[in-house]
Amino acid sequence: MNRFPIYIVSKGRYDSMHTARSLDKMGIGYNIVIEDQEHDQYEAALRRFYLMHATLLHLDKKYQVEYDTFDDLGLTKSVGPGAARNFVWDHSLSSGYSYHWVMDDNIRDFYRKNNSQRYRVLSPNFFDPMEDFMLRYENIAMLGPNYYTFVPDKQHRPPLTLNTRIYSCNLIRNDVPFRWRGRYNEDTDLSLRMLKAGWCTVQFNTLLQHKMRTQTVRGGNQADFYSKEGTYPKSEMLVRMHPDVTRLTHRFQRVHHYVDYKPFQRNLLIPKKGVVIPNGVNNYGMELVHHEKPLIPVSARGKKVRKGVKK
Repeated sequence: MNRFPIYIVSKGRYDSMHTARSLDKMGIGYNIVIEDQEHDQYEAALRRFYLMHATLLHLDKKYQVEYDTFDDLGLTKSVGPGAARNFVWDHSLSSGYSYHWVMDDNIRDFYRKNNSQRYRVLSPNFFDPMEDFMLRYENIAMLGPNYYTFVPDKQHRPPLTLNTRIYSCNLIRNDVPFRWRGRYNEDTDLSLRMLKAGWCTVQFNTLLQHKMRTQTVRGGNQADFYSKEGTYPKSEMLVRMHPDVTRLTHRFQRVHHYVDYKPFQRNLLIPKKGVVIPNGVNNYGMELVHHEKPLIPVSARGKKVRKGVKK
């Protein structure tokens, strides 16, 4: 078991189960939050993919009814994943935890960047460094790994980026006075509200998630939103939420949003009293292993990546 509970919020992706399959190969226990009507499909998927470490949880529908969508459309269309994320927040609290992980369901693999190269991680210790880092400071509200595509091989990146958005794989402190809101961009909104309140967020550039692009995997928001209405509504909503630091722009061949995180550079980490910040390298038991028949993941563009795996 991981130190803090892991939840995958999933809808309509029982045919792929990317994040669940990744965690299962790492030997980590996790929960998958689903809607009642898809129980049989997900239960069959657990058998089909031989997922031995999964527990299915059913989303309480009151979280969808009571969810703040930040618009006037109510339940006329999907409220997005934020309602399920609020459900897991309360579920972890009721289970006695002070922190919880919540993840998207389209993360193909996890990686460690070492000596300017990215290596796939099969060790269950992958999340331990991030959890330890969170526990050393008084004022981290949320942290997580950066995207694989944003930290290329042979390009220098600092090990951490402070006070930016945390996407798709989030470790959240349970006692912060926030909850998810918004039909779209709920992750950016939550990050910004935390930062505006003086909390810190931490993004790891040495520990990475290979998240597949939302619009390339069937189900989830692709089915509910993007295939029908494009990306303008989600970007426009974020600008209405945070007009002081966001604006509309055109990026990646579509309407997008730009967020200015510079105002939050003054949010400084505060170490807990009595905590000694360690020096040196701690590999958390991970070793670089080369297999005779290496597991070679394929990137979203079809290019092979490094053969080594951390195990």
